[in-house]
Formats: sequence, C-alpha cells, structure tokens
Amino acid sequence: MSLRPTFRFLSILTMFLSIFLLFPAVIDFIDTKQTYLFKIAGISFATCLPIWYLCRKATSFSNKDVFLVIVLSWIIASVFGSLPFYYSGFFNIYTNALFEAVSGVTTTGATILENVENLPKSILFWRAFLQWIGGLGIVVFTIALLPLLGVSGEKLFNVEYPGPSSEKITPRIKDTARLLLSFYVGFTFLEFTLLSYSMPFFDAICHALTTMPTGGFSTFNDSINSQSMYVKSIILLFMIIGGTNFALHFRVLKAGPRAYLRDREFLYYIGLIALASISILFTSSWYNEGSNSLDTTFQVVAILTSTGYTATDYSAWQPFIKQFLLFGLMFVGAMGGSTSGGIKLIRLVAIVKYAGTELKRSLHSKAIIPIRLGQKVIPDEVIRKTLAFFLFYVAFFFIASFLFVMLGDDLQSSLGAAASGMGNIGPSWGSYGAMDNYSLMPVVSKYIMMFCMLLGRLEIFAVLVLFTKTFWRS
Repeated sequence: MSLRPTFRFLSILTMFLSIFLLFPAVIDFIDTKQTYLFKIAGISFATCLPIWYLCRKATSFSNKDVFLVIVLSWIIASVFGSLPFYYSGFFNIYTNALFEAVSGVTTTGATILENVENLPKSILFWRAFLQWIGGLGIVVFTIALLPLLGVSGEKLFNVEYPGPSSEKITPRIKDTARLLLSFYVGFTFLEFTLLSYSMPFFDAICHALTTMPTGGFSTFNDSINSQSMYVKSIILLFMIIGGTNFALHFRVLKAGPRAYLRDREFLYYIGLIALASISILFTSSWYNEGSNSLDTTFQVVAILTSTGYTATDYSAWQPFIKQFLLFGLMFVGAMGGSTSGGIKLIRLVAIVKYAGTELKRSLHSKAIIPIRLGQKVIPDEVIRKTLAFFLFYVAFFFIASFLFVMLGDDLQSSLGAAASGMGNIGPSWGSYGAMDNYSLMPVVSKYIMMFCMLLGRLEIFAVLVLFTKTFWRS
C-alpha cells in the first residue's frame, strides 16, 4: 500500500482548510486586531505545500487507500479545526478544543461551552463553518473543488457519501459532487436571505451555515428557544430540506415538485415527522399539558434530522412517553443521501421489509419474493450491508453506554450521550440535556464520545475496516 496518494490528498485538504480559515481570520482582525488565525493558516499551508509537491504525481487510489484517506481526512480536519479554538484562549484544555472541532466537522453539535455568546465572532463563525464544510462531506467538497481526480474520486465518493448507497446524478463523479455542492450552497444562501429579515446579519449567516449540514451549533446560549416564530419556521423548513436526499432535490429540479410525491422514502420521512409530532401533541392534550405545535414539530425534526437545535426544553417534558418518542427518533435519522446522521430511514424501512419477506418465505419456502421500495427492487447485497450496519450500530451504542456508566455517568445520561454521539445529534438527556452541555463529562468519556461522533458520521464500516488484519496485510 503506497501512502503517496494519501499524503497528496490530505495535504490538499489541509491547504483548503487553511484558505477557509482566512474568513474568520479577517473577522478577528477587524474586531480585535489579532493575527493568530492568520499565523495558523499560513504555517499549515506552508507545511503542506512541499508535501503536496513531492506527492503531486500520485493520483490513483487503491481500495485500501480509499478507506485510510477517508478516516484520516476527518481526523486531520478535526485536529486542524481545533487549533483556532485552543489558541483563542476560550478552551482551558486541548481536549475541549478537539471535542468542539470533532463535534463541528461531524455535524454533531455537542458543545462543551457554557456561554457561547461570550465568544468572539471569529470563533463563532469558525464553529459554524466547520459544520458547513463537514455537512455534505469534506471529501465530497474536495472532489468538487479539485480539477482532476479521475477514477479515484469515484471510489472516495462512494465510501464517504452518506447512506446505504450513493447515487450518481451525472455521468462523471466530479460533476455529481459539484452539482451536490451547488445545491448545498444555494440552499444555504436562500436560508441566510430569509433569516436576515428577522435576525442580525452575523447570526443569520451562522445559523444558515449550521442548519443545512444538520449541525445545530447556535450563536445563542438557549439555541433557538427565544427566537421568533418566523425564525423557527424558516429553520424548520431548511432542516427538512437538509434531511432530504440531495439527489431527490436534483430530480425535482428536472421533473418538478411531483418527484417528491413519487419518492417512497420521502413520503415515509414526512409521514414520520407528522406521526411523531401528532403523537406528542395528542399525549400533551390527553394529560392536559399545553404544547406549542410549532415547537413540538421543530423539536421532532431537529432530533430526526440530527440537527440538534433546541426550541424548548424537551428533557422536562411530561409524561415520559414524549421523551421516549424523541429518544427513539435519535436512532432513525432522515433520508439516505442527506446531511443527517443516525441509521437512516431507508435502512430501517429495508430491515422491516426484509423481516416481512422472511415471514412470507417461511410459508412459501420455494417462492422468490423480491424486497421492494416502491417500484425499485432492493438488491440482496444492500440488505446484507444494511443488516450488518444495524448490528454494528446497536452494538457500539450499548458498548459506549456501558463505558460512560463505568466512567461515572448515570444511566440516563450515558444512554443519551451514546445515542447522541452515534447519531451526530448533539444534545441528549440527563446531565447533557437540551439546555445543558458536555463540559462536565470526564476527559476519557469525551474521547469515547469523539470516537462515537466519527463512527456515526463515517457510517461505521470505513472506520472498522482499519482495525482488521486483512487491511494491513500487503
């Protein structure tokens, strides 16, 4: 296994991140006249430039290279992203700075900060920007921005693109990546424009940057809780858009809005939002507890899409059944091919359909019964991968929960943190509830949480394959 293509890609990625860091550097210089962000960007770029030059001709990735470069891309982005946090002086230990960066690039939205409104605009912008570049995928971003990657670009895209399978919406993978990026940028700009009518300019930018990647970092201590109905409605709409398969948005552009109604997974997605919201509102009515329909729907969508904004303190909801419903949504996730975390709705639908098919086969052992989603037949290979993914997901959830308990957290906090980390959600329950943060989490637990965030964002297999003997055999 040659490491030259890997070093080439990672050096280019770091140089891109160095260029992106210039945006908050300019903001910081205007506000405080400080130059440390310029220094971080300059040193990083200068360090990676000779590495890229020495490896510039290594353009072809092997299958092993693909998995290594994917995982290292997110680690490098996290480490690089942590440097502005650490050197800002607002993070007392490096672990906290790294935690914030990992949470950003994985679009988890979990924070160790107790008072985000105290941070300078440069750091607030960098937090938001980290989520934005991590949302559609750092690798997808890089593929879209690089002029030439050839077939290796397709390999990277297929591994990194979120969901059970990637969908090429154009014949060339570079064009697909660029088209996805254009949708991503366009929706972000549209949301910013709409939010700017009711929000300060800077806050509108930051929330647009963190809504589309379903990240959830806010510039306010209470997240979206104190914002107007207009702001909540706009963010709610774009959370739903961010949780929708971006390839479906492209089909809608070509075939019109009816393409949404013809997509079975999208109907399941909207149906689940409606069912969960109505169930919570009905339960509130049954127990004579007043519940705001907008805040309820907002919270359902925020959890389902793994955005993690909080419009109300859901951890205080009574009876417990309402919290239980939200906790269940943490595992579901939105559509495949979206920026959301979690298992993904399409996988759960496939598992349910597979279970139903097996019941039919037990009665008709010789029958050939295909598993369908709408008019599409789900290949057996996808079913096998889906079952394996589900098994690993649940297993790591329980392992992480157990470790959190062993390290001192109560059971509710441990289960919530594990579900939140694996699902890239952010807020959870117990000590890390809707209006709390992760500052008091033990240091070792924070590293386990970071691993869960990366594992959930990279959808497990890309990470686990690096721990197999087969991978490291020449």
